[in-house]
Amino acid sequence: MFKGFIKPVYAHCDVPCGIYETDTIKHSADTCLKMVQKIEDLGELDSINKYNNFVRMVNTKEEHAQKVKEQAYILWSDFFKPEHLTAHPSLHDIVWQVAKQASVVKHAVNKEACLELNERVAALDELFKIVQSGN
Repeated sequence: MFKGFIKPVYAHCDVPCGIYETDTIKHSADTCLKMVQKIEDLGELDSINKYNNFVRMVNTKEEHAQKVKEQAYILWSDFFKPEHLTAHPSLHDIVWQVAKQASVVKHAVNKEACLELNERVAALDELFKIVQSGN
């Protein structure tokens, strides 16, 4: 009866499941930095294999920078509550800065941008831990 009308939907649990973590966002930010370091180590792209590796590393950096944004948005929309914002007025700015910096990382092969992303993710992780502990 509904054949062809049902499409799969992919999303983080909106039950809500109550399972939230920052390991994924930290891992993704670290991966961006590692990919930039590996790209820098390639040197001159003087062979098809080096070029292939370059493309794969850039793609991995892009995917993980996007994952940083997605994970930050999940925490912002699903984990943090109005009372958290009242207690921590910088919450919106911290999440926004993570997402904006992830976009900067996507724009170029830039080690400093990745280091800045890791710093902003660390600030979000710290806030997450404070809120999770009930403080």
